[in-house]
Formats: sequence, C-alpha cells, structure tokens
Amino acid sequence: MKRYLIFGLLFWVSIGFSQVNFVIESLPESTPAEDFIYIAGSFNNWDPGNSDFKLQKNSENKWAIQLAAQANGTTIEFKFTRGDWGKVEKDINGNEIFNRVFIFGNGETVPVEIANWADVSGGNSTAAENVAVMDNDFFIPQLQRSRRIWIYLPPNYGTSEERYPVLYMHDGQNIFDAYTAFAGEWQVDETLNQLAAEGKNVPIVVGIDNGGGHRMDEYSAWVNSIYGGGEGDAYIRFITETLKPHIDQTYRTKSDAANTGIMGSSLGGFISHYAVLRYPDVFSRGGIFSPSYWYSDSVWAFSESHGNYSQQRFYQNVGSEEGASTIAHLNQMRDLLMAHGFTTDNLFSEVVQGQGHNEVFWKGEFRQAYLWLFNDFANGTTQLLNENSALISPNPATEQIQINLPQLDSLNIYNNEGQLVLSQKNSLKVSIQTLKAGVYHVEIYSQGKILTSKFVKL
Repeated sequence: MKRYLIFGLLFWVSIGFSQVNFVIESLPESTPAEDFIYIAGSFNNWDPGNSDFKLQKNSENKWAIQLAAQANGTTIEFKFTRGDWGKVEKDINGNEIFNRVFIFGNGETVPVEIANWADVSGGNSTAAENVAVMDNDFFIPQLQRSRRIWIYLPPNYGTSEERYPVLYMHDGQNIFDAYTAFAGEWQVDETLNQLAAEGKNVPIVVGIDNGGGHRMDEYSAWVNSIYGGGEGDAYIRFITETLKPHIDQTYRTKSDAANTGIMGSSLGGFISHYAVLRYPDVFSRGGIFSPSYWYSDSVWAFSESHGNYSQQRFYQNVGSEEGASTIAHLNQMRDLLMAHGFTTDNLFSEVVQGQGHNEVFWKGEFRQAYLWLFNDFANGTTQLLNENSALISPNPATEQIQINLPQLDSLNIYNNEGQLVLSQKNSLKVSIQTLKAGVYHVEIYSQGKILTSKFVKL
C-alpha cells in the first residue's frame, strides 16, 4: 500500500499538478447583498448557476472558491455570475468582457475584481426601438418555472394591417442586446431592420431566455448521462401550447406551420431540430446553427422516423474550426435527411470555413439563414388591398369567391384570429361553403407576388 502511495506522490510531482483559489477582492456597490456568486467556465460546461461552483465567504469575509487540481499548463476560461447569464459580470461601462483565462501553475491564489453586473450596471441597452421585453417572468406551466420573453416587431408593424410570420429563437439573452448577452449578441434586430430598409419583408421574432442551470435539461429531449437533459419536449410544448397561443392572440401573426419557424445555436440548434420534426403541424422552418448532435445518439433514430419532409425547411451549418466530429455529425444528418425525403430545395447544409463555435459566427450567418428559410415571404411584394377591391368577387359572398387575376399559384385564407382555415392551389375559384360567417383575410401568391385582401362571408 505504501509503495502505491509513494508512486502516486512521485507521479503527482513529476507531472506537476496545482490548484487555484480565486478570491473576489472587490465587487460593485450594486451587488445585491442576498445574492450568491458563481464561477462558470470551460471546466463546468459554462453552467452559470451550478451549486458545485458557488463561491463561499472566507475568513476575511471575501467570496472565494478553490478549483480541483489540474496538470500545470492546463488552460481554463471562465466568468463570474450571480446564478444566470442575465447576471453575468460586465466592464465598468456595462459592456461585454472577454472570457477570463487562467493557466494552472501560475499561482495558487488569484485576486479578482468585478466591475459591474449585467442586470444592475446601468449600462446601455443595444436593442433596437422595435424590440421590447414582453414579460420578465412568463410562467412555464410544463416545467413550473418562469422565463423572460423578448418580442421584435417589424418596423412597419404599427402602420400596417398586415399579419406576419413568427420566428421563435432560443437563448434570448444573446439575440438582441449586448447588455444581457453572454458573449456578444447576434444583432437580429439590426439585421432585420436593415433588410426591411432594403425592401425585404421581415417577421415577428420571439426570443426566449435560456434557463441558466436548466439550459441543458431544456434543450434536449433525451438524457445525457453526464450533462443531463430530458426536459426538451416539455420545453417545446411550452412554446406550442402556452407561448405561441399567447403570441398569436396578442399580435397580428400568421399562425400556421408554414409561417412559423424556430432557431438556435449549439444545444439551441439541437432542440430546434427536434421541434420541427416532432411538431411539423406547428413549425415548418428550422434554423440549426452548430447543432449538438453529439449530445444524444437518440437523435438519429428519431430523425429517421419523424417529420413531414415535403413541407419542412432546414438550414444547418457548422464552422470548420468546431472539430472533425461536429462536421461529421452535420454531414451524417444531412445524408440521413436526404435519404428520407429532404431535397436541396428544403435542406441547406454547409461547413463555413474559418468559423468557430461562437456568437460572432452565428451573428454573421443569421441574415443568410433568414432569407433562405423565409425566402417566399422575405422577397415577396406585398400589396394591401381593401375588401372593396375587385380582386375578389363577389364580396360579400356566400358559397364561392372568384380571384380576378390571370394566374393563381396558391392562396391561404385566415380567420380574424389569424388561424389558417383554408388553403388552395392553382384554381381561381374557391369554395367557401365550410367557412363560418365573418371577415376573412386572404393571402394570394401569383407570379412571384404576394397580394393580400379581405372578404366577408355571409
């Protein structure tokens, strides 16, 4: 026994292991006295509220934590939080800071100064004027917890009568506002506003904050024996059963699956993939950036057996610097989907050279992804016509309406609540006998244009 103990000590010394003790020497005055401080980094999957990495007060009443020993030369990246990424440390002006870096062997006690916090720093929000926090504590009955929800409305929302597609996005902290972002924002609002200025049509975007320590659980429908998971279906049911009905009732949306998308990165891409395949009657468009297909092998059998491939559109990508296995998984999923009904018309899959697993990459890809996923809507020429227009006759109508155009590709009819009630292709005469009496909105696709009108059913 002593021989093994001596060998172990010699091995420790020869390899060179050391520990590190981080001590918070100063905190901003705005730090709430009742809050705890956590360290999150590459050593704990960037979990911002892991109880195993909660700092404790030392004998000098300073927050401190000692990390497990690592071989000298081991590099870690990290930041300090107060339990979630909405409460991450910032610089003195409330701006994002680079990850802290420590190399084991460079001292056993490291003093730390925290200049500011994201939520109480008084820093300036970078969100556009047409972005708002819809609710700071929107309840998730499926998981018995609450979440902040963001809403982006198109620039012309307040001056039009139009209805809009909706894109749901995960990791809401990161998509609109650098002030709340973990490692820089996607600038979704600035990108869409620029597209609108260029004459493109843009959607409503709903941002859902991640759950901090619950992120891995919520962003996978299957359990990973090391990292957790398994709450993904409940999380998506929250979107489909609770959040989406609220959005559709509150805002002028096009509520059908053809006009509803979902998007995210990393595990957010993983759960977006699941959502579109599991609930094709709700989502038809998936933005899947740097997807974590490695998280569960169940994704492969699931992807073979689910989906309505003729109506779904997937945009998936990874950066060339994300690792050989990540690229291999993306290509494997591409081949699987193509073998089960996807075509190049509804599946975009790309390895982007020189890019890594980060917000800079995803921000740069958002514009192209949106324009590909929502191509028909984004590039359509929308002309709003009133119910007295000769486009539809007779109006009011009882049993049938006539579309007064030389050619009709397709049309959708929505009730006054924005629900799709009738869809038809290639016929200028439309039977409306099954519709209840009321006012209906019509979306007409003809020769590359989108025309909208109304009619009254008697």
